[in-house]
Amino acid sequence: MAKAPAAKTESKAPKNIPNAPQASKEDLLRYYREMVLIRRFEERAGQLYGMGLIGGFCHLYIGQEAVAVGVQESVKQGHDKIITGYRDHGHMLAAGMDPKEVMAELTGRIGGSSKGKGGSMHMFDVPTGFYGGHGIVGAQVALGTGLAFAGKYRGDDSVSFIYFGDGAANQGQVYESFNMAQLWKLPAIYIIENNQYAMGTSIERASATTELYQRGASFGIPGEQVDGMDVLAVKDAVARAVKRAREGGGPFILEVKTYRYRGHSMSDPAKYRTKEEVDEVKKTRDPIDHVKILLEQAKATEDELKAIDNEIKAIVAEAVQFAQESPEPDPSELYTDVYVEA
Repeated sequence: MAKAPAAKTESKAPKNIPNAPQASKEDLLRYYREMVLIRRFEERAGQLYGMGLIGGFCHLYIGQEAVAVGVQESVKQGHDKIITGYRDHGHMLAAGMDPKEVMAELTGRIGGSSKGKGGSMHMFDVPTGFYGGHGIVGAQVALGTGLAFAGKYRGDDSVSFIYFGDGAANQGQVYESFNMAQLWKLPAIYIIENNQYAMGTSIERASATTELYQRGASFGIPGEQVDGMDVLAVKDAVARAVKRAREGGGPFILEVKTYRYRGHSMSDPAKYRTKEEVDEVKKTRDPIDHVKILLEQAKATEDELKAIDNEIKAIVAEAVQFAQESPEPDPSELYTDVYVEA
């Protein structure tokens, strides 16, 4: 279980990225488009929250876009299973959900993916294999392990992608899940999105051991640490883990070192870290800027990038309009989708 070298902080973004995994120009443009979609969508979600159009809590994915996009490259849509915590909008968009349905769900409208009942934290979409955002810290790990068990029981070659954060990595049910996953050699990929802060507490103050990819060592589960600000590094690491899982190798732990630019939620002013710290990450390690550098090397033109930017701007504007025009659920919806008929 060799540890991947940690990314070094530079004074400015490098013009050339040595030893970068290779990707075609077409692939890079797709990654750029998907990451820009998540970022622009989340920026508008933050605005709608400030306007009072999104109720409850709202946890934005800004800064972490390379993780969900890189992971999704190995997902068989609608066949594999994806599950995460409450910072879930980016994962839904990466999974292929219609941005209009995601925004409508955020605003509690009937046109949302869960008919407006799930809101920001509890969205769900079976057609894309997205089994929800979950509000109980770490609960999705046990549920995702169950999804992996179902796939193995059915013999359908599916893999369960189970996201959780550095804070959830200290929860007890996580280790019960690890034990069962290794005991039964389940096709489970545990993706720890280590964004450095569990709510307002840095990982150094919350975890006795901070090398989270080693958390499965006592169960015999291998792990790897990867730069989560590099979509290609994430893509390659996940591809290796998924190949192993589909071949019956059992679970794998991937610690993805990433960073969130905003507070834990929209109600968090993030005073536990300095503005200079956040600005330095934005300046030197931004995942979208990283892809733009690679695209520059691949001879992508400014017009190509502008066309994507304009397309995404229109898509997000359409999603906001759809959400605002979609009606609220009828009160009778309180009594639907409560139980499943046998």
